[in-house]
Amino acid sequence: MTAVIDEGPGRGESPASHEDRDQDRPARGRAPQARGDWNDGLIARRAAVRAADSEPGAAPDDDVRPPQVEAYVPSGGPLGPRLDALRELVGLSRARLDRATLAEAGRVLDEAAARRRLSSRHTVVAIAGATGSGKSTLFNSLAGVQISDTGLRRPTTAAPIACSWTDGAAGLLDRLAIPGRLRRRPLQGGPDADEALQGLVLVDLPDHDSAATGHRDQVDRVLALVDAVIWVVDPEKYADAALHERYLRPLAGHAEITFVVLNQIDRLPGDAADQVLDDLRRLLDEDGMALGEHGEPGATVMSLSALTGEGVGELREVLGRFVQERTAAARRLSADVDAAAARLRPVYVAEGRPGLGERAREEFADRLAEAVGAGAAGQAAEREWRRNAGRACGTPWLRLWRWYETTRRPGNLECPARPAPPEVQLTARQRVEQAVRTVADGAADGLPGPWAQAVREAAVNGAEGLPEALDELAERTGAVDGRGRPAGGAGDVGGDGGAAVVATGVAGASGVAHSGRVGGRPPRPRWWPAAVLAQASMTLLQIFGGLWLVGQIVGVLAPGFLTPALVMLAGIVGGPLVEWSCAVAARGPARRYGQEAERQLREAAAACGRARVLDPVAAELVRYREVRERYVTVTEFSTTVR
Repeated sequence: MTAVIDEGPGRGESPASHEDRDQDRPARGRAPQARGDWNDGLIARRAAVRAADSEPGAAPDDDVRPPQVEAYVPSGGPLGPRLDALRELVGLSRARLDRATLAEAGRVLDEAAARRRLSSRHTVVAIAGATGSGKSTLFNSLAGVQISDTGLRRPTTAAPIACSWTDGAAGLLDRLAIPGRLRRRPLQGGPDADEALQGLVLVDLPDHDSAATGHRDQVDRVLALVDAVIWVVDPEKYADAALHERYLRPLAGHAEITFVVLNQIDRLPGDAADQVLDDLRRLLDEDGMALGEHGEPGATVMSLSALTGEGVGELREVLGRFVQERTAAARRLSADVDAAAARLRPVYVAEGRPGLGERAREEFADRLAEAVGAGAAGQAAEREWRRNAGRACGTPWLRLWRWYETTRRPGNLECPARPAPPEVQLTARQRVEQAVRTVADGAADGLPGPWAQAVREAAVNGAEGLPEALDELAERTGAVDGRGRPAGGAGDVGGDGGAAVVATGVAGASGVAHSGRVGGRPPRPRWWPAAVLAQASMTLLQIFGGLWLVGQIVGVLAPGFLTPALVMLAGIVGGPLVEWSCAVAARGPARRYGQEAERQLREAAAACGRARVLDPVAAELVRYREVRERYVTVTEFSTTVR
């Protein structure tokens, strides 16, 4: 018993009467005065003009047949690894991408899991088309029995109707939400045809351009779930923008599971069917859909007349080979993965090669060193070493004068350091912030928007408190041994045993002026004791010669001014000479001491910046590389024909 679906035949009318009525409709299309029934098509309209010039009622040339198209080449892409990679990709990206961006990929994973749990012996093929395209007639012709109602009243098909050639497809039809009353079996006669279509589940859909919104919604829902689609077009609507822009163009990546059938060729005079078919191929090519010609994978395009049966046997044969391959479900899921990957491409594919290179790291360390005053600290440490050399090797009188000046200078215990001016504080903090922004922008350059934002946020969050940390680092002191190497200690900074050296009068990253003393005593070279002894000797000569002269003046000693004067002069000249010699000899060690101080402070500042900024940024880049590798795995075995 044939179920009546919505607006079917009226009471007392047999299916044959409707077939007769359908037969009358294309017959009118052959009359020259009734060409308006199909002249909406591009080539069909031009063919109508040519038919008007020929004899009315001329029969089409039976020798002219549309080229036979071979069906699909099985795709060998491993679907399982691609789905696993897509699942990992979604999991790794949830913390960085919004839910809407990952929604389509999540839907594909859910639908793939649902389809793979169901029968792999069945192939679900939907027949879709516009109003009046004859899809229900084709459905009945393939089934060999009147199942779906046909007629002039539109819409005729109100709900999807399924016809299964074998048992075991209940789960698939439940997934399509097709109730039991709309599930049918084909005509059991014709064993050859039944054998070729074993495993086929054919679904007749409502009109995709139906005036009823619910019908269009059902079409969209079922098209997202079936394994393959047969699009039925007619000479009037094969170029309809609604069909191409809403369905064929977005589904161009599903070409391997797509059939495009030009129906009602019996209405076209002469060679118009071939011209319309060629024009249809051109439109599909413009939509980006590959055509399965010359053994290449792609959409199958053919022409037929469901009403007269012309070309239906060819479609049955092609469809039978397609079903027997048992690869339609995998092809459909693979094409869905391709479509999801194409949508995700803007958020995973970077322009160029973003990352943190050695040059970027060095520039960041240089900016932090400049902000913390490493260069000035090294110069101050060098001056401090030379002052210590001058104190040790200088004349007592000059050392006394320098001590007096030191007591009057800010930065010592008697006169503590004053805070740096506000503009100095602002400048130092701005330098740190600028360094962070520069390294973050460089690392994020070329990254997709969400990942670039994540890199910048990691840098900004890590930079919170960085100026204060650098200032605290600069306030620590470190000792350098007599050979100019850092003396390790428990409180060392930078990981190599050397603590930061603080410069005299240098404003830290937070703007506080430091005291200017290098932690511990500066190292003394081995020649310092000899220089001190020589300076002491010169001082004793001055004292001895002075006392000798005084004794002669007061009359205690015998007169003889030349000898004591020469002794005293030797001490007076020798003292500055020894001090000058020591100053010349101290330049090299002082320079090395200043360079070591600058290196220690630079490395300590770089280590602080690396721990707070560079490591979080590098972690985000590693996460991006991981998801990019998963994305490459998803797209690596793409079977979409492009």
